[in-house]
Amino acid sequence: MKYAGIKKPLSWIFFLSLLIFAAPAGAATPADIAEIPSCGYCGMDREKFAHSRVYLSYADGTKAGVCSLHCAAIEMIVKLDKEPLEIMVGDFNTRELINADKAYWVIGGDMMGVMTRRAKWAFADKAAAEKFIKEHGGTMATFEEALKASFEDMYEDVNMIREKRKMMRMKKMQHM
Repeated sequence: MKYAGIKKPLSWIFFLSLLIFAAPAGAATPADIAEIPSCGYCGMDREKFAHSRVYLSYADGTKAGVCSLHCAAIEMIVKLDKEPLEIMVGDFNTRELINADKAYWVIGGDMMGVMTRRAKWAFADKAAAEKFIKEHGGTMATFEEALKASFEDMYEDVNMIREKRKMMRMKKMQHM
């Protein structure tokens, strides 16, 4: 009986340690995604598309978060008079935010992009970008070249997105 008082605290310690160690590693949502969970233009989940997301900070202190370089291009057109101070993008492999200007960009390849046929992926590491090109094709680019490609692709991408959404609506109507 002299150990009876210890059982309760030990059971609580055991229970709390289970909660702590059972939580998946890296389960914390990145701050930019917690702040802006979905793209303001297409509604896509920015956590699901963390590998292609873009986070913009403007000179006036406002911020914008989108799912892709495609939607970032739209953001920059709509907010033409706002000066972006910093543009951060998701690293394709690590999903961590990196500076868009310092990233190694790959345009094209055999993987379809997010909101675009011609993919534009960012990598923090040049070797990772080169490995991607070796495995999937595409060409190395700067951020300016990737952004220019987004503007050039806008017409076809918007038509592709409209067609996909039309097909989804038709499919949904068939199941009603």
